[in-house]
Amino acid sequence: MPKPLELNLNRATRELHISFDDGASFSLSCEYLRVYSPSAEVRGHNPEHAVLQTGKREVNIERLEPVGNYAVKPVFDDGHDTGIYAWDTLYALGRDYEHNWQNYLDRLEAAGASREPDA
Repeated sequence: MPKPLELNLNRATRELHISFDDGASFSLSCEYLRVYSPSAEVRGHNPEHAVLQTGKREVNIERLEPVGNYAVKPVFDDGHDTGIYAWDTLYALGRDYEHNWQNYLDRLEAAGASREPDA
């Protein structure tokens, strides 16, 4: 599995930029990272228990905390801080962004929910 070479949080644009040693690089929005958090709080203990995250368009990451040499834990400004993002998780989120994002938008629409914080 590729290892990260660089990890930069841009709070102004609400994006996490990550580059890997295989040449891949991704810019992932804080919203995307928040709604695809690997935490049990979001994913549940199985797919049937996953919780659709709504109103996260403007969420930001306050800080990134290293977890050993294999992961990072973002602390989001909405209070969410239980997701540990292993390097392979971040890589997969970058690689599968288009599919994942469209899936999220489709689930929001089906639920009659919104990305907007006040909706």
